[in-house]
Amino acid sequence: MSDPEILFGIYCPPHPQPLLSPEASEGYGKLRDAFETCRKRIEESEADLILVYSTTWPSIIGHQIQGHPEPEWVHVDDDFHYLGSMPYKFKMDTEFAEKFRESAESRGLQSRTVAYDGFPIDTGSIVALKLLNPDNRIPACIVSSNMYANRAETIVLGKSARDAIAAQGKKAVVVVVSSLSNRMFTEHIDPAEDRIHSAKDDEWNKKILEFFGDGRLEDLSQLSREIHGQIRVQKVVAYKPAWWMSATMGQNNNYRGEVLAYEALHGSGGAVVVLTPSKGSVGDKEFDEDDVEHYHGDRGVLNTGAL
Repeated sequence: MSDPEILFGIYCPPHPQPLLSPEASEGYGKLRDAFETCRKRIEESEADLILVYSTTWPSIIGHQIQGHPEPEWVHVDDDFHYLGSMPYKFKMDTEFAEKFRESAESRGLQSRTVAYDGFPIDTGSIVALKLLNPDNRIPACIVSSNMYANRAETIVLGKSARDAIAAQGKKAVVVVVSSLSNRMFTEHIDPAEDRIHSAKDDEWNKKILEFFGDGRLEDLSQLSREIHGQIRVQKVVAYKPAWWMSATMGQNNNYRGEVLAYEALHGSGGAVVVLTPSKGSVGDKEFDEDDVEHYHGDRGVLNTGAL
């Protein structure tokens, strides 16, 4: 099987402010402008698939893939309901969703498509697709982020996405919806005074963005456990996105990285980043983290038998 044609990758935040209230602060407006830049690039590309991995669609058992051809509903964000409703109607690539499921199962993963009216699409996916693909010009596919998936399982999921893209000859744009730091203020704040929750969060966000800016996606994936230990955010929004994004895009540092915006979203770190495949590599190193082709289940590290 030939390598998949992935045109570029986008890393963007899940919170609804850039969609619903971009005028509320200068920072929200900058994030909205960055989404707009990405929208134009997608429209000018030859993409025929937008593949979204969303950390705000958590799954418990296995990996879920949106398989409804035109999911339609009205969504209200759990945290920012006061910003208003988000009606949506999306166009999904159902054939790709089935191929993705098949590819995941062939690599040992438990996966299923979901395709029923009223299935609640998550905030992050809605924000991304409404801003990046507002007219549904390009069919999309959304995959969940399993809360309990380890590194091996997440990497195999990314490789399954590559399998499906290559098998169908798609030209894809890969979108990861995730915060950087995710500590948010617990009380209402004036959006004009929004800021990153702590200096340490801001410092580590900027370290992550330095890797992104240098195109060092695989380095970021390999070092994400250390980053998670320092920044101390939920793992579903910390290292899983880096693992999946790198595995899907090819596990290398051969990218031209662009940080289009970095701003606070109610204390959390929100960034819009573009990674475009390029020749040459930055920062290739030898790491201790292993590579995984097939998922064989969780490793049994405890001896429960008789001594």
